[in-house]
Amino acid sequence: MGFAEAIKVALQSLWANKMRTILTVIGVVIGVASVIAIITLVNGADRFVATKISRHGSDTLTVTRLPPVIFSGEEYLRVNKRKNITWEEYLYLQRTCSLCKVIGADISSTGTVISGKQSSNNTDVNGWTASMVDIDALNVVQGRPLTPMDEELGTHNIVVGYDIVENLLPNTDPIGQQLRVDGEVYTIIGVGERLGETLGQSQDNYVDMPLSTYLHTHGEHESLNIYAKAGTAPSALDNAIDQVRALLRARRHDRPGDEDSFSISTNETFVQVWKQLTDTFAFVMVGIASISLVVGGVVIMNIMLVSVTERTREIGIRKALGAKRRDVLLQFLIESATMALLGGFAGVVGGVSVAEIVTHVIGWPSSVALWSVLLGLFVATSVGIFFGVYPAHKAAVLDPIVALRAEL
Repeated sequence: MGFAEAIKVALQSLWANKMRTILTVIGVVIGVASVIAIITLVNGADRFVATKISRHGSDTLTVTRLPPVIFSGEEYLRVNKRKNITWEEYLYLQRTCSLCKVIGADISSTGTVISGKQSSNNTDVNGWTASMVDIDALNVVQGRPLTPMDEELGTHNIVVGYDIVENLLPNTDPIGQQLRVDGEVYTIIGVGERLGETLGQSQDNYVDMPLSTYLHTHGEHESLNIYAKAGTAPSALDNAIDQVRALLRARRHDRPGDEDSFSISTNETFVQVWKQLTDTFAFVMVGIASISLVVGGVVIMNIMLVSVTERTREIGIRKALGAKRRDVLLQFLIESATMALLGGFAGVVGGVSVAEIVTHVIGWPSSVALWSVLLGLFVATSVGIFFGVYPAHKAAVLDPIVALRAEL
């Protein structure tokens, strides 16, 4: 029997027992679907985070009071004792950091925005320096961005996101309109480009005002975040980090041998931390999902053993007509592999569908990776072959005379 004919016979056998085939591959479908869905969601999140972080550029460093990720309670208690990063320290770096091409700072909180009888809660209220327009690469699609003059004079001018315009100022030219933000009146001078949602959270519900204005209206009791671009020259970022660290340690009176009283991170820092978290999560979840594949494989082996018992006489006739052991072995291996492969295809479709549903419902980004699809099909086929070896071997070693004597 040729390979093509063996596949045809296997498909005919599976088609003759459609319900049994469907029930047999459910475990494989669930396992493959789970793996594909997890990888698709994790891959989408990785790409999304990398894209969002890249807005700051690969040549940007960030100075914060606390590190991007805190891994233990002891670390939290230790770093939480650090002093805030202040406006004066930002101005000091602006004057003294010769390796920093652009320096900016921001501070954020959540507030309420009111226009007439309409209001928006949980709005991100950001205090920005004018240089943050270049660092954050936010495009203003209507009006103008904040300028150094706004920062110097502490004006009550603001740039708003699309959610503010659509919810509070529908069918109205927003430029020049006034809003009340946390009790203070501000004038809209610009509207930022639409950013969409991240993990179900809108990125367009924000108000940007000059940092000097924010500190005046909201107080100076919160810590600033400082950003600096170092340029794209080789080792420029590392050199800028060293200079910023030395300047801030001196400014903040960090004693020699003590750790920094601040944290400096880069895009690569955020990406690596995120990938560590998602890779660990994916590894654990894929491991759990693989249990379904093992269960599916055991079910396939059990059903194939039943199939061998049911087709004992058929095996005897084939052997009597000259079929060799490897022919019988190949037939049953192809049958079990085909069954698992069909389950793999169904699992891939199901996994991608689940990921798309999650993306549509909660906004979690997803991205289908071709390698994950091929991996899913390969693993499914491997499961079918591995768990089909014993039933196939049992069929191959049947004595033809004993098999022919089997009852119909």
